[in-house]
Amino acid sequence: MKIDPAELGAEKAYRLLTGIVVPRPIAWVTSLSQAGTVNLAPFSAFTFVSPKPPMLAISVGRKSGVYKDTARNILDREEYVIHIADSPLMSAVHESSAEHPPEVSEVEVLGLETTPSDHIGVPRLTAAPIAMECRFRQCLEFGDTRSRLIVGEVVAFHIKDDLLANGKIETESLDPIARIAGPRYARLGEIFTLKSVFQTSK
Repeated sequence: MKIDPAELGAEKAYRLLTGIVVPRPIAWVTSLSQAGTVNLAPFSAFTFVSPKPPMLAISVGRKSGVYKDTARNILDREEYVIHIADSPLMSAVHESSAEHPPEVSEVEVLGLETTPSDHIGVPRLTAAPIAMECRFRQCLEFGDTRSRLIVGEVVAFHIKDDLLANGKIETESLDPIARIAGPRYARLGEIFTLKSVFQTSK
């Protein structure tokens, strides 16, 4: 089967790509509106783009020509928190994707507890095993839909005590959730450890 991208509308292309690019990690983002409302939303177009300083990128799309509250809040306040959720939080992650007016806090709707951040004004979710305080650094727009790629610098990591060993995250203990096509999610399956192919410098 051959598909010509030029013949696909934005929605059909989105459905196709989200079934191909799998599994995807989920950035669960808290942001703060100008009125002080704590918004919460998940984004599965998410990756890191720099280790030093640590920088993360999320892609925020538009619906009916309007950007999600998260994009507006980040560009207004230039700070936000990205969380990594574990499997017990799967339902909350999914439910936080529901559309609400800007003045409605998904955190309050879901009854989630927050904790003040150390370096920014946006609170973090107490239940999340990993939270990363971020400051906005750059925004690029792509494509006909003008999706916004928002890049931020991590200014603080908050990691559950039993997840870190020798500077590395114990992935099995983290038990992260991933997004696949549609309203579907996945957990890690079998993990394989292969011999490293990286050579040490001489």
